[in-house]
Amino acid sequence: MTIDSQPSRPPEPAALRREVGLFGAMMMGLGSIVGTGVFVSIGIAAGITGPSVVFAILVAGLVATFNGLSSAQLAAAHPVSGGTYEYGYRWLTPSMGFTAGWMFLCAKSASAATAALGFAGYALQLFQVDRGDWIVPLAVCAVVATTLLLLGGIRRSNWTNIAIVSTTLIALASFVVAGLPIAWREGSANMTPLFTSDVPSTATRQFLEACALMFVAYTGYGRIATLGEEVHNPRRTIPRAIIVTLLVSSLLYAIVGGIAVAAAGTGVLGSTSQQTAPLQLVANHLNSPMVAKLVAIGAVTAMLGVLLNLILGLSRVVFAMGRRGDLPRGLAAVSSKSSTPSVAVVAVGIGVGTLALIGDVKTTWSFSAFTVLVYYALTNLAATRLTAEERLFSPIVPWLGLISCLGLAFWVQPRIWIIGVALISGGLVFRQCLKRSDTSAS
Repeated sequence: MTIDSQPSRPPEPAALRREVGLFGAMMMGLGSIVGTGVFVSIGIAAGITGPSVVFAILVAGLVATFNGLSSAQLAAAHPVSGGTYEYGYRWLTPSMGFTAGWMFLCAKSASAATAALGFAGYALQLFQVDRGDWIVPLAVCAVVATTLLLLGGIRRSNWTNIAIVSTTLIALASFVVAGLPIAWREGSANMTPLFTSDVPSTATRQFLEACALMFVAYTGYGRIATLGEEVHNPRRTIPRAIIVTLLVSSLLYAIVGGIAVAAAGTGVLGSTSQQTAPLQLVANHLNSPMVAKLVAIGAVTAMLGVLLNLILGLSRVVFAMGRRGDLPRGLAAVSSKSSTPSVAVVAVGIGVGTLALIGDVKTTWSFSAFTVLVYYALTNLAATRLTAEERLFSPIVPWLGLISCLGLAFWVQPRIWIIGVALISGGLVFRQCLKRSDTSAS
């Protein structure tokens, strides 16, 4: 007895379900932006450049706008999960595409661990629990809880994100209202001198470094692009969501940063510590216990929102890299019940939780700046390759973004370049080994 054998057809690539609209995509972007940036990086940048941090916020927002427009065009032309990782493959080279994905994973995994540790520190402070040894266990619990939430599907996590963003925005609004009268009265004294250094070259270097650090605070809009396979009508929704998200966050950062500097000065705002959000230091300076409490709650919810969105975005990039074979292919499995890349989510959760065990909230924000600037430089480079039919905006936009990203990257500390280059090299070697292993197995 013979059985006719048919050549086996390769399985269809795993696909995700489109469940996110314009409002949900915008809130996902705000949930990624309005967090560590507004509660931490403004204070760090203020300590470097002084009151001119307000202008650094605006410059960084402009650079982020160039990148956002490039990301919007690319995501609309190629609406798949993976962001610049996928764009690099399509419009640049496989090595550049992999480098973009690898940089994203390195930078955002550390940022997610920072958000988890920040959440833990702020939560303990909110409830006035003086137990520093609880920070790491609580951070790991936050990572586990967020991972389980994302395993339930994007719809559930999207509604949770909207609640978190709303709480954070209410807290920031109360801060602005309470700080405005004091800022009006004390602003002229607190806003001078504009720079921390009287030496022009030093002041310029410090200002550009602050711009680079503040740029990182805007990069959450990239989460919208990584959801290319999960939004309705991506060519229309993604560009609008990115543009609106950047406009809202730029305005919010400028207002909050301006009020904070004018009301309390950079001496207070720049006094970052391991467990205290800079904005809460300013809120305490306002002598309003209710506002201070609201800001503390806002900081806690913001860190949770950042953690949620970072793990979400990271899992989609891991999913895309696994689907192509740049990471183990098992990471591309999709749950039939929730349409979630469950293996990728679990892998990211384990990675972030492991990094959180380090317990150091003072992670290398400059390292994040360098890797993210490299990532978005590749984004803009890919956008320069779009055809006239694929472009949504002027062809000069990605060139401005590319020049801006590379220009700011050079102002990050040299030791950070060494770490970044080493990670890029290590990632490319790992990819080659993985490809050779796949070839040998086949």
